[in-house]
Amino acid sequence: MDSSVKAEIKQEYQQHEKDTGSVEIQVGLLSKRIQSLTAHLQSHKGDHNSRRGLIVMVSKRRRLLDYLRDRDFTRYQTLIG
Repeated sequence: MDSSVKAEIKQEYQQHEKDTGSVEIQVGLLSKRIQSLTAHLQSHKGDHNSRRGLIVMVSKRRRLLDYLRDRDFTRYQTLIG
């Protein structure tokens, strides 16, 4: 994932101008990486190391979403919507 894609995701999900690491941005970046890795695994079925990395990323995204749901339910609903 190149820096222009990261910048677009940060621009879309940031809470304020200097926001670079909020939960929304982290979830957005993880979602993009998960999408690209899923496409990779469809054509490379034997790549078990990448499959494990995918599982780790999905788990991390789930934990971040659970954290946001517990802390601020309206932001959670906005993000998953």
